Amino acid sequence: MSDPASPSAPAEAAFLTDEPLLVAVRTLCHFTARSGDLDLRFTPSPTGTEGIAGHQTVTARRAAGYQREVPLSARQGPLTVQGRADGFDSVAKRVEEIKTRRGDAGQVPPNHQALHQAQARVYGWMLCEQLGLDRIEVALVYFDIDSGQETVHTESCSAEELKAFFDDLCRRYLDWARAEQAHRRQRDAALSALVFPFDTFRPGQRELAADVYRAQVRSRHLLAQAPTGIGKTLATLFGGLRAAPSQRTDRLLFLTARTTGRQLALDGLARLGAPQRLPLRVLERVARDKACEHPDKACHGESCPLAKGFYDRLPAARAAAAQVAWLDRDTLRETALAHGICPYYLGQEMQRWCDVLVGDYNHWFDVGAHWFALAQDEGWQVTLLVDEAHNLIERARKMYSATLDAHEFLRLRHGAPPGIRQAMDTLHRRWSALARELETPDNDTTPLPEGVPADWLTTLQNTAAAITEELATARDTVADAPLLLWAFEAMHFVRIAEQFGEHSLCDAGPWASAPGGRGRRLPTLRIRNVVPGPWLQERWQVARSATLFSATLAPVGHIRTMLGLPDDTAHIDLPSPFAAEQLQVRIAPWISTRYRDRERSLDALVQVISAQYQERPGNYLAFFSSFDYLDRALQRLGQSAVDIPVWSQTRGMAEADRDAFIARFVDGGSGIGFAVLGGAFGEGIDLPGERLVGAFIATLGMPQVNADNERMRERLQTMTGEGHDATYLFPGVMKVVQAAGRVIRSEQDRGVVWLLDDRYARAEVRRLLPAWWQVAIAARP
Repeated sequence: MSDPASPSAPAEAAFLTDEPLLVAVRTLCHFTARSGDLDLRFTPSPTGTEGIAGHQTVTARRAAGYQREVPLSARQGPLTVQGRADGFDSVAKRVEEIKTRRGDAGQVPPNHQALHQAQARVYGWMLCEQLGLDRIEVALVYFDIDSGQETVHTESCSAEELKAFFDDLCRRYLDWARAEQAHRRQRDAALSALVFPFDTFRPGQRELAADVYRAQVRSRHLLAQAPTGIGKTLATLFGGLRAAPSQRTDRLLFLTARTTGRQLALDGLARLGAPQRLPLRVLERVARDKACEHPDKACHGESCPLAKGFYDRLPAARAAAAQVAWLDRDTLRETALAHGICPYYLGQEMQRWCDVLVGDYNHWFDVGAHWFALAQDEGWQVTLLVDEAHNLIERARKMYSATLDAHEFLRLRHGAPPGIRQAMDTLHRRWSALARELETPDNDTTPLPEGVPADWLTTLQNTAAAITEELATARDTVADAPLLLWAFEAMHFVRIAEQFGEHSLCDAGPWASAPGGRGRRLPTLRIRNVVPGPWLQERWQVARSATLFSATLAPVGHIRTMLGLPDDTAHIDLPSPFAAEQLQVRIAPWISTRYRDRERSLDALVQVISAQYQERPGNYLAFFSSFDYLDRALQRLGQSAVDIPVWSQTRGMAEADRDAFIARFVDGGSGIGFAVLGGAFGEGIDLPGERLVGAFIATLGMPQVNADNERMRERLQTMTGEGHDATYLFPGVMKVVQAAGRVIRSEQDRGVVWLLDDRYARAEVRRLLPAWWQVAIAARP
């Protein structure tokens, strides 16, 4: 096979012209059977595991001879429809479509009922055709997993009317299916002939693209440590897209930790020719709150004009979006509003029909991640490109942690409406009993080594279900948002608590009192994930191939353990394309930035900064461990060097202010931007040439030593034998290397990095710094 990174590599895949048109029953009905309003008033739903258990409960109640998971297929012209009926009673001649849920089945939105009924009818026709039946009973069964009650909607249908219904759905889908098949062939032909968009590769870029290609072809995952500035985004996109046709990849998912990462991915796709020369459908996914046109309105037709008649206008909007192909945030919004529908939910629909999806980590790795669920439901062949993957450890820890705030519960209970107050009172009594069981209620936190008691979780789950069921009928869900948000947090807490194990810690505290100070104080309950690997393993299993890339993926054993990657995960560590003489790295061993030493070392610290600036005026970044330390250093520098221009990151900085901060770094400019290490300016920004000539890093970047981190250290010591390093040193040095990586972005750049702490001179720290750095111990002035 020819080198995929070669600009002149020929097309390698042959494409069938007679490939059958196949569609799942779920997809067919999802495409054709919904109508009316978008209605996102919350209706409580089970987890996937609970749903499976619910199906088993229902089918176990049926008589002997009842058939479960019946595979079926039927044709309409060139289209073959396939699926599995949940159950069939051959004696009663009754097909069942089973939907598990929580609460009153009467609260299922009409568009969902129409979808479920359509699925049941399609299976009814398939059985009539397969068994030669003239008539069949079609049953839609809603099963409440909490009460065990079934709500059944039945209709007796003739084979003739079911065939007519089936044929109508197929006719409405057929043109789209043909267009999709043609698009896929055109896409794969273009990707097989894809060439790199530049005449030459940057050093290391060809190797990275080829390794991504090989990992995908071999269905393996890859950890790729590659230095900043070589063009990792473009290389990984090129390698992943080139491998897609031969591996029949359905979706390439580019997952980022920051908004800047999304834009770099979109820029890379545009460089590769999408969508003008490269027939790719690209979708940028943003958070719902950032895409919402009417944040003061609820997501249903009685409140929001963009939800009214959503599904009636969706087909035209979907067709237009498919033709537009390049669906970044602005274009998606423009397309949706032109058809009078919600941009966010048009984007949710187009996830099913786009080739490349660009969005945050949470779309795949979160507990309820939609992309992950779609890949499972639709059987997609998925390739993941995980940008700046060193961030995934901490992000995943947060995804698989949960907090139930006692103060918020007590506040909401105090003002809860009567229909909800009773359920909250029940939980309050159980929470008070738990408080009595704890021996040291005056402590800030009390460890719960076995997690939260199971009966307490049951009470919490019932309370959340009662709240969501009550609010499902509310006309103004915006007004009830605090209660609904608390119910969501409660359900998340239950899901996390049910999987509690060695990988997490649980504690109770701090303690809160009810409004007015009456009644027993209750502890906030926290589950903190320490090792996200056990949670993430299923995510890696569903993906055909995943490439995790970053400039800081060391030590590799630590990364694999934390992320739960398979043992056969490949690993590459590309050498830097930069020469050591491009970057002066200097350690100031006479400075300590430990908390106890900060005040007395400030003068020495600002002296280094001022002297370096006087030696080579230009643009610098100065990184600190906290805003407090930053402010003190900024003030001290202003007292001793009033002629140096400075600007500073601030707490809660708005996006426009962040852009203004970066805009100060111009060619030919001079000054120092003060920032917090690990924040918005420590990675993901590109300031080549004279836009940035140096950086000062006045911290080792290690997390604070406190009770929480010490418990994490103890647990990691038990699990990995590297408790201190895994908790403090590795995360700290990763942030340092990322921040230093802002200085050298191309082979022409020259710069300096000052490491302002004596601990950088230690061997255990030096070994974690990039091998190409030539680190010098500076002499004290």
